[in-house]
Amino acid sequence: MKSKKGKILFLLHAHLPYIHHPDFENFMEERWLFEALTETYIPLIKVFKSLEKANIPFKLTISLSPTLMEMLNLNDLREKYHKHLLKLIELTEKEIIRTKFEDPRKYELAQHYRRELMEDMEIFSEEYHQDILKSFKEFKDKGYIEVITSNGTHGYLPFYRDYPEAIRAQIKSAVLTYKKYFGDRPKGIWLAECAYFKGLDRYLSQEDIRYFFVDTHGFTYADSKPRYDVYRPIITPNKVFVFARDPESSEQIWSAEIGYPGDPRYREFYRDIGYDREDDYIKPYIDPSGIRCNTGIKYHRITDKSLSLDKKEIYDLREAENVVKEHARDYLHKKTLQIRKLSTILDEEEPIIVAPFDAELFGHWWYEGPKFLEELFRQSFENEDLEFSTPSEFLQTVKKVQITYPAESSWGGGGYHDVWLNSKNDWIYKHIHEITERMIEKANTFKFPSNLQKRVLNQMMREVLLAQASDWPFIMTTGTTIEYAKNRVKCHINRFFDLEKMLEKQEINDERLSFYEWVDNIFRNIDYTIFSSDYRTN
Repeated sequence: MKSKKGKILFLLHAHLPYIHHPDFENFMEERWLFEALTETYIPLIKVFKSLEKANIPFKLTISLSPTLMEMLNLNDLREKYHKHLLKLIELTEKEIIRTKFEDPRKYELAQHYRRELMEDMEIFSEEYHQDILKSFKEFKDKGYIEVITSNGTHGYLPFYRDYPEAIRAQIKSAVLTYKKYFGDRPKGIWLAECAYFKGLDRYLSQEDIRYFFVDTHGFTYADSKPRYDVYRPIITPNKVFVFARDPESSEQIWSAEIGYPGDPRYREFYRDIGYDREDDYIKPYIDPSGIRCNTGIKYHRITDKSLSLDKKEIYDLREAENVVKEHARDYLHKKTLQIRKLSTILDEEEPIIVAPFDAELFGHWWYEGPKFLEELFRQSFENEDLEFSTPSEFLQTVKKVQITYPAESSWGGGGYHDVWLNSKNDWIYKHIHEITERMIEKANTFKFPSNLQKRVLNQMMREVLLAQASDWPFIMTTGTTIEYAKNRVKCHINRFFDLEKMLEKQEINDERLSFYEWVDNIFRNIDYTIFSSDYRTN
């Protein structure tokens, strides 16, 4: 019997590249993780706690990339984050004193930020003992969220289609890392950059991954156009379900033009006291080199996008909270109308609306984003037309499904591969392909290595996987921290060749090998045979 309701599947993809510099007390790019923890991951945990306490049922799908999981598990990054939090708390205490004589609204915000940071510290240090992954597992085990994985190092898989071993290594490392932290196998995967090519589903099927996602045009140009457009999943001939992004639901939130985060009453991201305060005052809280950066303490609202930062007006927390409720109401209203309309079109099938986003949009880029999510769930509680669901729950209701292949696609600009392959980054691939080929050759050759040789081979594998990360060509295209991205690719390639040379000359430098193992300390639970051509999955 047909349900009166439709479903909405909200998915957040949480990913950061593997940035780990234990040989430095402070490293600017490691702040990306600290900012994401403070502004997105811990705020999401607060939302989960708040909803659970209020007995509000919620369903959310979260993809955690293996690189992120591994970084969250590193003791030195945890300790660095703990110190980072302490410094921020110290800064807010100074701000409370300082703003008391500047503006009462700033003073109130400074107090608010201190309270938030103290709560973060309580959750991070006291409740979860610096192991934030435990909180995601806790809410997964309670059935509120479905956690899935992503490619091992976020490799852009269409560019490795000629290397089955490399694709298998990216998928296998994703599955093993997920199992390490969540205890079971991942049911689904968010393919890095949502990038798919025909045949990729075969590798997913071999790892018992039940579903993945594509962008809208992956369905629009599918081998056979899906009968229900993006509002029902399809299944590939390799028996993997595919969901497609609903463009309308995504655009209403992330669009720079019409999206909610651009509302003039919301907090302005780009104006931060890391840039506003005088050098001597802010120096202990920015990069030790003196390069200014965001602290997360911001006192202004967007006001008007056309205004320069110095013309922005003071942010009003209570006004923003009201806007969040207004936007959540508006979004649910639009989804309800959409569900009703779809229900009249989709015969007897129940529609599902798929809305995926980068997790860091909620909190890091859009300060009010986590509160928006909380309001969505609170206000949808008694909605009779739609309910939130997860892919696994929804698939349990699917009795009929269309069999076809989605089209090759990604969710990057232009919809295909241009962001990750263009004149700004194309030079990296001949080198990455070369070390990929050499890794396969070594994995096929060294069947019975000594313990020392095995260490070298394992580290060579890590360097290959880290070089394959989609983040480096993405950064080269978008033009931020380009030199860092270039250096990372060169660094992993050079380390690979150095290790290969040790192996071939049978002159293994244990000190240098140990250093590489220390800094590129990812996937400790897998070995290099994952790259061999006769590797057996499962």
